Amino acid sequence: MFTKKWKTSQREFDVVRERNVKIKVSDGISLDCDIFRPNAEGKFPIILSAHPYDKYGQTEPVQIGGYSNIEKREEERRRGTLEAGDPYFFARRGYVHVILNVRGTGESEGYYEFLGPREVQDIYEVIEKLAEFPWSNGNVGTFGVSYFAMIALAVAAKNPPHLKCIFAPWGSTDPYRDMFYQGGILAGKYVVDFAKFLQESNTRVNKDFTPDELEKINNLLKNPDVTAVPELKDALLNPDNGINPFIVRVLIHELYDDYWKERTVNLENIRIPAYLGGDWANYGFHLPAAFRAWDKIPAPKRLTVGPPYFLDRPVYQLQYEALRWFDYWLKGIDTGINDEKPVKIFVMGSNKWREAEEWPLPETKWTPFYLHENGILSEHEFWDNESSDSYFDSPWARGNLRYITPKFVEETEVIGPLILDLYLSTTDNEVLLSIRIFEIDEKGNERALTGAWLRGSQRYIDESKSKPWSFYYTHDKRELLEPNKIYKFKIEIVPTANLFRVGTRLGLLISSADPPSSPYEAGPTSRHIRRQRPSRITIYHDKDHPSALWVPIVSGNIIGTYLSMF
Repeated sequence: MFTKKWKTSQREFDVVRERNVKIKVSDGISLDCDIFRPNAEGKFPIILSAHPYDKYGQTEPVQIGGYSNIEKREEERRRGTLEAGDPYFFARRGYVHVILNVRGTGESEGYYEFLGPREVQDIYEVIEKLAEFPWSNGNVGTFGVSYFAMIALAVAAKNPPHLKCIFAPWGSTDPYRDMFYQGGILAGKYVVDFAKFLQESNTRVNKDFTPDELEKINNLLKNPDVTAVPELKDALLNPDNGINPFIVRVLIHELYDDYWKERTVNLENIRIPAYLGGDWANYGFHLPAAFRAWDKIPAPKRLTVGPPYFLDRPVYQLQYEALRWFDYWLKGIDTGINDEKPVKIFVMGSNKWREAEEWPLPETKWTPFYLHENGILSEHEFWDNESSDSYFDSPWARGNLRYITPKFVEETEVIGPLILDLYLSTTDNEVLLSIRIFEIDEKGNERALTGAWLRGSQRYIDESKSKPWSFYYTHDKRELLEPNKIYKFKIEIVPTANLFRVGTRLGLLISSADPPSSPYEAGPTSRHIRRQRPSRITIYHDKDHPSALWVPIVSGNIIGTYLSMF
């Protein structure tokens, strides 16, 4: 890649591959890696990619797409773990790419910790050891998405001396909130799916449980919301079988306790340049962490959020952008990347990019759209004697409520996090809320944009750690609801970016269960547990209970929408 002003490292080297290289860490455990390096004399920067998955899927030639309509491909494994990129790409351009299995996975020794302190310490030590190899120039970076990005962010918070930058989009910084308990609600099916990924790499886990943990297991077996998922029930009944100890440990830590805290990245400690990002479709998993990391990391950083399509596997779309990043920070080549505005946001609807210096965008105006009778969502405040709407939630009937704006009369850009002020009561002592924001086009077709989740008993917000557009739910306790009492819930909805054209409408879906299918899917975590006790849930919208959706409008909607054109 080149312009009139700069160019990236050129493809000029053949590649040497060293298989099954062992790197010993301080507690005596050996970690397994494959090393791809230029077949030339000299010293080169290192790119490290660490993961818990099948190693051969990361490095052997794999093409997922490219099949004709006539052919039928047989897919025995899901492609989600193929995330290290093409190591030959970097090695041909003068980098050493090291792809390493974390402890307890693949051919690395020890027990798997799932982003635990020892796993993070391992990668810290590996970085420092790699910097001493004879073909190393002492500069190390990281590359990879999802788990690769998670471990990179965690290690960056420890600031290893030889780690000079990380390329870590599509990551997670808080596995409780991002991966397994969105809004405090267990993503039950995803726990099982992730465990299956680990099984593919012959992951070994610690099967010893303390008496306190065994008591928690017995208590969970009495929870019908959890045991309604057969795989979770089986894991609780057989906690020491196979990969079940991993599943069980996720289940027994229902609240944000020390187990999760030691797996949460201390973003404020990162002093290493970080490239962050994600895509708009994955709002149920990676996207919240990208914005959280952008807000908290004090080091040089970039944020790119792309179109609502998750990456091909193996990952290749980001490699030239990563090359510009590595050339600058690891080789000292001015690729112009730091001359560009640090925030790049793809706007759906217009299908164009916006660039900015900050996030949320400085021109954002959060505008209230009030929930009204007859499913109307409007800037108009309440009429006298407005009341409420209700839906039923049970294993026999999963209801919902929908509120829709009038048609937009001018092109309106909605970019940023949305906020839902919701006044609610339930006949139960608990409520599970699953929220979706969607667009309805001129022909009536619906397209999901973003969403949110919240467990009613975990509604507490720490105001000292919150902003008007972003709330910090502590998730460290449960306060059950009093049946039929009206509560106010403040719900942060994951950011989106969409141009609503003239004649389109914005919709709000409120339910207590994830919608069953497209167009409302929210990525791999959009299969949360459901309440098994029947209940009637009521949403209030009147002058004393002003339920409203606060919409981040960046341009347009100066005059507003017209109820007469609903």
